Amino acid sequence: MTSMSRARVARRIAAGAAYGGGGVGLAGAAAVGLLLAEVRLARRHVGNGSGGRVPTADGIYGHAYDVPGEPPLRLAMLGDSTAAGQGVHRAGQTPGALLASGLAAVAERPVELRNVAQPGAQSDDLDRQVALVLGAPSPVPDICVIMVGANDVTHRMPPTRSVRHLSSAVRRLRTAGAEVVVGTCPDLGTIEPVQQPLRWLARRASRQLAAAQTIGAVEQGGRTVSLGDLLGPEFEANPRELFGPDNYHPSAEGYATAAMAVLPTVCAALGLWPAEEERPDVMRHEGFLPVARAAAEAASEAGTEVTAAMPTGPRGPWALLKRRRRRRVPEAEPATPSA
Repeated sequence: MTSMSRARVARRIAAGAAYGGGGVGLAGAAAVGLLLAEVRLARRHVGNGSGGRVPTADGIYGHAYDVPGEPPLRLAMLGDSTAAGQGVHRAGQTPGALLASGLAAVAERPVELRNVAQPGAQSDDLDRQVALVLGAPSPVPDICVIMVGANDVTHRMPPTRSVRHLSSAVRRLRTAGAEVVVGTCPDLGTIEPVQQPLRWLARRASRQLAAAQTIGAVEQGGRTVSLGDLLGPEFEANPRELFGPDNYHPSAEGYATAAMAVLPTVCAALGLWPAEEERPDVMRHEGFLPVARAAAEAASEAGTEVTAAMPTGPRGPWALLKRRRRRRVPEAEPATPSA
């Protein structure tokens, strides 16, 4: 699918989400029916081996930067098993811990992490998760990172419904005063046991949802980073290293790769990135685009950031597309319990 056609589909999905329309199909029912046998075969191989255990990573990172009387930055993680960190064995290998540790190093301030992500969650669980984040006795987080969408595709949730829930979550968090970064739906076509033509359909559905998620999140004041086929070349060359023992959730190296892509956007959202790096770099093909076009391009290139730029233009709202340089994120040191 071309970038322009993906932009049109994403725009229709986002519009349906905003105005309460019905589903825009990501794959025809007949095609899905023909693939049921292959889905069953894939399920025999995918998702066996992690045991469902998720390390608890909540706490304070970067305690070396502690200054008496200065509160830590507050980071919340929301979403599904990818946000929770399922598939690894140590808390310091989870994306939340990696982001908290990296953010602490850039800000030179401690960072308090709270992770309310739920393995197996779809976007309709975000309402509950946002309530947990905003209903806590502690102050509203400075920044929230949401990673969601894969289960929406595998459970065939209508994409308009998926985007509606995500947009609502971003709006509630932004209204409360938190910055929001969304890691959009990863490319499920990279999962090793999934064969053609299911692999092609999974990739198409994932990228369409990611583009629509980008429009919905950006229009509510959030930023997005496409996870897409972030593990693409490395996964094709070394799939056992970049995916965990269940062949579905990322390994420690896979989570580190994702955190490297998301961390610069988290820092930029908090005003911690150098001002000169916020200007579009034409040499890196960055610039201002209609939001649907930016969303489609981001869905095709993992690690690409999209953020709101102008409220309107000849083709609707405009966005800034950035291809930030990734920063290596080492495994996090153990957190200290929150007060």
